[in-house]
Amino acid sequence: MVIATCSYVINDTLMKLATEGLPPYQVLMLRGCAGLIWGLPLMLALGYGRQLPLVFERRVLARNLAETVAILCYVVALANMPIADASALGQITPLLVLLGASILFRERIGGVRMALIGVGFIGAIMVAQPTMQGISIYAVLALANAVLCAVRDLAGRRVAAEVPGMIVAMSAIIVVLLGAAAMHLLTENWVVPQTRHLLLLAGAGLFLIFGHFFIFMAYRVGPTGVVAPFYYFFTFWAVLSGLVVFGQFPNLLAISGIVLVVAAGLTIVVLDERKRRLVPVA
Repeated sequence: MVIATCSYVINDTLMKLATEGLPPYQVLMLRGCAGLIWGLPLMLALGYGRQLPLVFERRVLARNLAETVAILCYVVALANMPIADASALGQITPLLVLLGASILFRERIGGVRMALIGVGFIGAIMVAQPTMQGISIYAVLALANAVLCAVRDLAGRRVAAEVPGMIVAMSAIIVVLLGAAAMHLLTENWVVPQTRHLLLLAGAGLFLIFGHFFIFMAYRVGPTGVVAPFYYFFTFWAVLSGLVVFGQFPNLLAISGIVLVVAAGLTIVVLDERKRRLVPVA
């Protein structure tokens, strides 16, 4: 999960740089093309050619349709918000995943975890910082991305064990590419990309594959309650990217919100670890 979050933030950083001169859905579409160029040879080299039809398996598609709507929301938010703020709003995703796992898979949460879910949500609102005019539409889109990513990760647990993680990652790239192409044709005008844009999106496509693959595999092999809180590394990488690449740093209220969200996740990790230590050994 730590590798996945780092890969996604590198991808986000390169995409945000590419939106300086290109419309967001065109950026998303070109990134998808780059992902295919990188991913298809890799998938064939790994010997998954015969399993390519699983890209359109029903449960794989359900997961990746949620991913598509999520990223269509997120790319617009990312183009218009500091990367640290946009990523921080996504940090309610693991809390929603825990709640969904409790409802759908009967995993126990308990009162303390429910309280921590509330703390995480308050932190996200502090990052969004509603004003007298209401919450920014871009903050709303970033929050919608968080909800849909939780749907994606919960749906991913329904994918059959025989479906390789790389197949799921390639399916996500293909479905998002089609969605982005449709939105670009409907809402944007084509802008001729410069060499700089193409290089940025080639890099974004490569790191996107790593992000999709590792986040899916993390939830496949690890218990939700243990894996989900490490999603909070998004905040660390995003703040680092905002500071180093964009010269941006969240204000004091946003930092306080980020601290609340991260503290909620880390507390869940500590509680899980203490619980495991208290389990008697036969």
